[in-house]
Amino acid sequence: MVEGFVLVRSAEVRVSARGSKFLDITLMDATGEMNGKGWDWGDNPAPSVGDAIKIKGVVQEYMNKLQMRVDRLRAAKEEELNWDELVPCAPERAEDMYAELLSAAKGLEDADLAALAEWMIESNRDKLMIWPAAVSYHHAERSGLMHHTLSILRAAKALLPIYPFLDESLLLCGVMLHDLNKLEELDASDFGIAGSYTRDGLMLGHIVRGVERIGDAGRQLSIPEEKLLMVQHMVLAHHNEPEYGSPRRPMFPEAELLHHLDNIDARMYEMRHALASTKPGEFTGFIRALDNRRLYRREQGAAPAKEE
Repeated sequence: MVEGFVLVRSAEVRVSARGSKFLDITLMDATGEMNGKGWDWGDNPAPSVGDAIKIKGVVQEYMNKLQMRVDRLRAAKEEELNWDELVPCAPERAEDMYAELLSAAKGLEDADLAALAEWMIESNRDKLMIWPAAVSYHHAERSGLMHHTLSILRAAKALLPIYPFLDESLLLCGVMLHDLNKLEELDASDFGIAGSYTRDGLMLGHIVRGVERIGDAGRQLSIPEEKLLMVQHMVLAHHNEPEYGSPRRPMFPEAELLHHLDNIDARMYEMRHALASTKPGEFTGFIRALDNRRLYRREQGAAPAKEE
């Protein structure tokens, strides 16, 4: 039996095979997410996405995952809430991540690309401080977009000495700007959790908008045409596959490396997140973001870092 305060990630009143209405709800707090079911829900409405609620129920196991049987819930009062316990956050302070990101932009050797990256980062500071990188997949947490970007930036810097033929400024500029227009794609709340996509995000997406915004900024800053085109292509191609939103595959090494670093960081996040809530010697449930694979957490050795 559990009782406490959570946020509503998603909620819908559905109809069972027997014809009765039930609540299908996804709950979240700073430790993660859990699905819940409120049986025999009747004509009660579903709470809204982003609501803070007090909930009481029983946690059970269903198909290798924890699930709550919801017995009661009500809207929470502001004075009852501790937001640090409710909102999943990136494991680093937003102020520190932003300072590192902006310093990297200003430090690019190519003055044109430095100006482009600096302008786009500074003009989006307020949203960057809180925005998640996804609705439900990797880095779907407060400041998650900046954490994802910074993780790739650090990985790119580590690989540059191994591949000295790469253009450092081009690679790092592409890394810093590749997902920036998730700021327009995701409909996020003031506490940094995205409940859905915006109309713009559904109809165009962050890749198309990103290419457009980089073009607008580059023309304002008088960035040479070829440099601007190279950065735009990196954004356009970073998902690699047409079915994932990229109409072109990477056409030069820096674009290819960005694609792989983006994919690696997303997958490492999903694996760490899943294994952190799995007991040693046991398997995770099926992970949709990893092609419905199950992961094994070894019994001995280093455990995944604790979720912040």
